[in-house]
Amino acid sequence: MTRRYDVVVVGGGHNALVAAAYLGRAGRSVLILERDDHLGGAAVSAEAFPGVPARLSRFSYLVSLLPTKIVEDLGLRVSLASRPVSSYTPAIRDGRPAGLLVEREPGPDTAASFRALTGSDTEFGRWTDWYGQLAAMARIVAPTLLEPLPHKDELRAKVVAATGEQLWRQVFEEPIGEAITEIFADDLVRGVVATDALIGTYTSLSAPDLLANRCFLYHLVGDGTGEWKVPVGGMGSVTAELVRVVRAAGATVHTGAKVTGVAADGRSAEVSYRTADGEETVAARQVLAGVAPHTLAALRGRGAVDKPVGCQLKINLLLTRLPGLRTGADPRSAFAGTFHLDESYSDLENAYQASVSGAIPEFPPGETYCHTLTDPSILDAELAAKGWHTMTLFGLHLPVDLFAADNDAVRADLVERYLDGLDRHLTEPIRDCLARDADGRPCVEARTPLDLEAELGMPGGHIFHGDLAWPFTEDAPGGWGVATDVANLFVCGAGAQRGGGVSGIGGHNAAMAALAALPST
Repeated sequence: MTRRYDVVVVGGGHNALVAAAYLGRAGRSVLILERDDHLGGAAVSAEAFPGVPARLSRFSYLVSLLPTKIVEDLGLRVSLASRPVSSYTPAIRDGRPAGLLVEREPGPDTAASFRALTGSDTEFGRWTDWYGQLAAMARIVAPTLLEPLPHKDELRAKVVAATGEQLWRQVFEEPIGEAITEIFADDLVRGVVATDALIGTYTSLSAPDLLANRCFLYHLVGDGTGEWKVPVGGMGSVTAELVRVVRAAGATVHTGAKVTGVAADGRSAEVSYRTADGEETVAARQVLAGVAPHTLAALRGRGAVDKPVGCQLKINLLLTRLPGLRTGADPRSAFAGTFHLDESYSDLENAYQASVSGAIPEFPPGETYCHTLTDPSILDAELAAKGWHTMTLFGLHLPVDLFAADNDAVRADLVERYLDGLDRHLTEPIRDCLARDADGRPCVEARTPLDLEAELGMPGGHIFHGDLAWPFTEDAPGGWGVATDVANLFVCGAGAQRGGGVSGIGGHNAAMAALAALPST
């Protein structure tokens, strides 16, 4: 053992980088150990298709939860662009194509779309009323995410004072499916609301454990608005800025360093890792773990911890043109936001029940969006001028066990099902719009939970490192939601109590906890 640092950060994902930046700027000596040859974890961009100059956000692809405070604290030069459309949901009603448009700021076009779909203004009125209350709740909850955990009663009092008792009950105490079906009558409208409760989360909307509620909450409170924005330049541009500020803060970065063991006793710590040159061990006063809690337990030699259940398929497509829609909607509008595919409320619940029994629906639910309609910079200028576009599809209710027997075969089958599902709403087959790479292959890339586990080290392919937790405590308030059983070991990744998504919140809170526990070097 030849080196000693104030802090060793295990993993080099975006949360780990945020933590290292805060700690380095506070004067701590920091070492980051990352097993891959690059930093960023899931927040990366890459040319996914050989010979095609398009840098896709291969894994994480939108930003909502990243607080402005973190951007300003660290001086991040990032640009997050608003999408003009929140969502478009096609459907087939009485054998005819139909659709629902929801603008980012719902106005006359959204009202008209609700009216055409449902036959009245009732659903739109309910939508605006409920989402107005949810926006007020978001403005209360969001600032607390960068503060010590509030007590449940404290947060409840603030939310109830601003929105009333009913909203607290709907979001925090009863299955979110009850509120959705109580407020809205149309199955498609219900589904548009419900998807925010299921992204990256494997559960039923009526489950009594309220896991869907927690997912719903985090999808609506980002930075006080809940708006999901496009990272200009791709997700890799966010990581590049974090790397810049980490290096400026004086942190040491070792890539190609696979951590093999973590030992901490509350006062000192050792971290062992393997590089191309062999095994090494470094000493530290504190350790921050950017890896999943399941992975951290293994690194500490602890007993078996249940592996999380990832439940999604990510598909990246590159198109030579946008396909038309049978509804007649402008594809430049429909695909600019979240394009819901087979995501009515009944579709979502039926897909969950099918997956529980080990089956896959003929048309599994999912949602797409087109990054290049908001930010064409990820394409080579020539491709952008020719009208090429990226398309990202995120499939729901596909638990990791479905892929266990034959990952390659199930992946390929699901890609075809999703492309067929898109075709039901298009004026031409989506396959006819696909670009081809330098070897003549269609530009389609798909990743299952097993692929994410192998490539990103996410146990079970769970994009949140485990089930999301409530952003409050029912014990004594004051902690940051990052503690472990020893005083000098903290969780700084998505597995922190307020982790999940591209937020930096876990990294910020772990850094604050570490600084409070060790106020001076």
